[in-house]
Amino acid sequence: MEKTTNNQLLPAGTGPERAPISKVSEGPVPAGKKTSPGVPAGDCPDVEVPQRPVRRSFLADYKLQILRQADACTQSGQVGELLRREGLYSSHLRTWRAQRQQGTLDALAPKKRGRKPRDNDPLIEENRRLERVNKRLVERLRQAEVIIDVQKKVAEILGIPLQSPKPGELDS
Repeated sequence: MEKTTNNQLLPAGTGPERAPISKVSEGPVPAGKKTSPGVPAGDCPDVEVPQRPVRRSFLADYKLQILRQADACTQSGQVGELLRREGLYSSHLRTWRAQRQQGTLDALAPKKRGRKPRDNDPLIEENRRLERVNKRLVERLRQAEVIIDVQKKVAEILGIPLQSPKPGELDS
């Protein structure tokens, strides 16, 4: 018989299969040192928590495979065992079954997260309109620069002196 953490007796092989936790203290730990009880300071792996958690995503093939295995479970507790073994939640099965029932295989593929773009958003329409205006004005500016260059060359060929505009003349 095995004992659980709350001292209940369980049949052998049915309890949690984890190593016992020892609460051995080796004294104060210097600042910046990460150690585990019973492990020398130099041998401890870096167990820093990532700054931003990574969301799991599952391929459609994997989802379908798990659904087939869950559907094949006939005895009580087999689905729970499957979920524990794969590290999944029952909500995963519920969502994937609904997606499978809708017949949308692309719904089983990972989706892009975040806000969906709206096609009829007035800001997007205004931005597109301004981009068209800007493109048209850039083209007109290019044409004007070509015409000015041609005029300068004609004036140079004909010997006509060009006067540069005075600073006050551009404002009027």
